[in-house]
This record gives sequence, structure tokens and C-alpha cells, in this order.
Amino acid sequence: MGDSSLKNQHSKLQPGSLRELANVAVPLVLSCGSLSIMHVVDRIFLTWWSTDAVAAALPAGLIQWAAMSIAMGNATYVNTFIAQYEGAGQKQRVSESFWQGVYLALIWGAILLLGIPLSSHIFYWIGHVAEVQTLEVDYFSILCLGSGPALISMVLSCFYTGRSKTMVVMWINLASVLVNMILDYCLIFGAGPFPAMGIKGAAIATVIANISTMLFYVLIICAKHEAREYGLFNHYRWNRELFLRLLRYGFPNGMLFFVDIVGFTLFVVLVGRFGKMELAATTIAFNLNSLAFIPMMGVGTAVMTLVGTRVGEGRPLLAVTTTWKAFAVSAAYMLLFIVIYIGFPELLLRPYEPEVVTAEFLQVKQMTVTLLRFAALFSFFDAMVVVFGSAIRGAGDTRFCMIYSLVAGWAVMVIPTFLIWMYADEKLFGSWTACTSYIAVLGIGYLIRFQAGHWKKMRVIEDHFSEPVTEDEEQPFQEALI
Repeated sequence: MGDSSLKNQHSKLQPGSLRELANVAVPLVLSCGSLSIMHVVDRIFLTWWSTDAVAAALPAGLIQWAAMSIAMGNATYVNTFIAQYEGAGQKQRVSESFWQGVYLALIWGAILLLGIPLSSHIFYWIGHVAEVQTLEVDYFSILCLGSGPALISMVLSCFYTGRSKTMVVMWINLASVLVNMILDYCLIFGAGPFPAMGIKGAAIATVIANISTMLFYVLIICAKHEAREYGLFNHYRWNRELFLRLLRYGFPNGMLFFVDIVGFTLFVVLVGRFGKMELAATTIAFNLNSLAFIPMMGVGTAVMTLVGTRVGEGRPLLAVTTTWKAFAVSAAYMLLFIVIYIGFPELLLRPYEPEVVTAEFLQVKQMTVTLLRFAALFSFFDAMVVVFGSAIRGAGDTRFCMIYSLVAGWAVMVIPTFLIWMYADEKLFGSWTACTSYIAVLGIGYLIRFQAGHWKKMRVIEDHFSEPVTEDEEQPFQEALI
């Protein structure tokens, strides 16, 4: 075993223990949780502004995320490279992987600016009502300006998450969320020197927050000793072999993001064709579901990091232990939200009520209460998707995830929703049944793939950097449960 393995043996945090998982995951959960609260507050403010604004925000935001998704998947997969090289004790390769991710983010950020002149054509083709369509174009165009800083921030965060230093990420994201929420209120409604800009203000606040996040990371990386320890400013050259390997594994991960987001984007677009009320109810339901789902992404990043580290150390059996503990915790967490969605929907929807409650809002509210029951149903499967999907991708099994998500998304959600839109009477509830079925199929498929164990023989780093540990050698590390 390498030096990193010896360090882990003497670490206060027993490898594979629940305590180790919590040490990595809790800051990420809090970080992602703050982001979900930010999105909820953003939608609440837009609901207060107008129904058209909140109806436009979800499809425009999803399409912008879809445009970013391949780049985003590439950028976030730097985390796996850093985790596996860290596990193998190769600090120079950690720095080199970091810089290849930065170069990739810069290239993608420039490409994504091309979405701005295309925005009016995109939303004209989608065909939502004219007043919503205008707001979608404004929101999407401004968000595209923040794509580059957002991608660079993701890569910068991987320098910390890949090494399990997640407290830094938590504090930076909390600061960024605070910036976003303050600017959200000021720019949407107009406060102090700021004019009231509605949905444009919400998008500008997001872009400024993305830039702030990037600057926070740059300042901390320059100030802390890790930059010297890892030779971060000595290993900045473009490395063709490593860059292409990042593309080889990161591109399928990006395509997974793209397939997933495009599937949900098409779902929302089709729901928007049912009517403005249906689109607003779907936006609010997904927004409330983000309170449960987005923090789970923090658990997913932690699982991906720890699985990557164990693979880099050559101890995949410890990764199995960590993954099952992560799923047990995630399932319990989702159970709490299932109770809330079913038992207290009125309480969740109260902040969305405008000062003057209209018949239009009451109709949206009634639909949303029903949709939250679907959210309760698929929440448990969301936990399976995040935990088991992150585990196998942390080892390098990105191609399977991409292909399976593509097939399941179109066969179970997108095509059925299109047929429901064309022929069914209960369009909204039928489409949400298809969405729920898709998440269930995805979660079960990832679980089966994880149990099959193909990922245990995978790695994204060079083989000579990862010496496998025998089952007998690894067994002592699996005895501690906490």
C-alpha cells in the first residue's frame, strides 16, 4: 500500500466508517442545502412578482443547465481524478488534473456564450405563451453570461472535494448563497439604488453570485498552504495525455448530465404545453422537491470522492461499506421529506402565497398539493439514483450510466409524456406518473449495476499508481461501524 494508505490506517477517521462519511458529506450536504434554499427563495420572490415569471424560470433555467451539462459533467469529474490520485499519493498528478479541468472549463465557457444570440429562436420553437416566452429569453440569455465562472468554480471546488476537504466548499457556498439571496431581493423588487427588474434581476443576481464564488476560491487557494504542498503553480502546463483521459471519462459523465437534464427539460416543456397553470404547479413542486434532492447531491459527491479514494488506494471493498452506509442515511433522510410532502403540503406552500390570493394561485396550489404526493413517491428512488450512481461513477463507470440514463429517460419518461400530451385526458398527472416511473427504474438499475461489481476493477488513473489490496488485507478496516 502507498503512503496515503498508511496515513489512513493511523487516522482518527477510520476508513469506511460512518464518521469518515459524515466528515466528508455533512459540509457538502449543508452546502447543497443552502443552494436548494436559495433556489426556493428565488422562486418564492418570482411568485410574488408574477405567475408568468415563476412559470418562465424553470424551463429557461433547465435549458441553460442542459446547455451547460456536458461541460458541467466534465468539470465535476475532475473530482474523481483528484480523489484517485490523492488515494494513490500522487500530489503532482492532483495538480495536473486540476489544471486540465480549468482549461476545459475555459473552453466550454466560451462556447456556451453562443447560446445568447440563439435564445429567441429556442424559446420561439418551444412555443409557450408569448408573455412567458419573452421572460424565458431574458432569463436564459443573462444566465449564459455566468456559465464560464460557474464551470471554473466547479473545477476549483474539486481541488477540495477530491481531497475530502469539504469544509472549505461549504463556507464558500454559504457566502455565495448569501450574496445571491440579498441581490435577488434587491434586483427583483428594487431596493436602495437598484431598480426593480423582475426575472432579469433574478438572473443577474445568479451571475454575480457565480463570479463571487470563483473569486472566493481563487483567494483561498492562493492564501492557503495547499498550493505550495501540491505544487499547484508549478504544474499548470497543458498535459495532452491527461486532458484526453479527462475527456474520455468526463465526457460520458457530462453526457449523463446532458441526457438527464434534457429529459427533464423536455418533460417540463411538454407540461408547459398543457397550460400556464400546469407549468407553474410543476415549477413549484420541483422547487420544493429540491429541498430534499439538492442536499442529496452533497452525499453523492462525498460517495464519489470516498469511492475514488478507495479505488486509488486499491481497496474497493471499503468503498462498498461506505456506499451502503450512505444509502442507509439517505433513505432515512428522504423518509422525513416523504412525511412532510404528504402530511404538511399547505405549510410548504404558504410562503408562495402572494399578498392578494387570486383564483389563479388557488388553482396552482391545488395542483401542487397533488404533485407533491408524486414527489413523496419518487424521493426514495432519488436516494438510490444519487448514492449508487455516484459510487460507480467514482470508480470510472461513466459509460454505463450515460447509456442507461438515455434509454430509461426516453423510454419511460419523455416518449410516454409526449403520448400523454397527444392523447390522454389526465395530462398533468399522467406525465408525473411517467416521471416517477423513470426515477424508480433509474434507481433500481444503478443498484443492480453496483451489486454486479464491475466498477471494482475500474480506475481512471494509471494502473501503476494503484496497487490492489487483497481481501485479507482489507478486512481489518471494515470492522469499525462508526
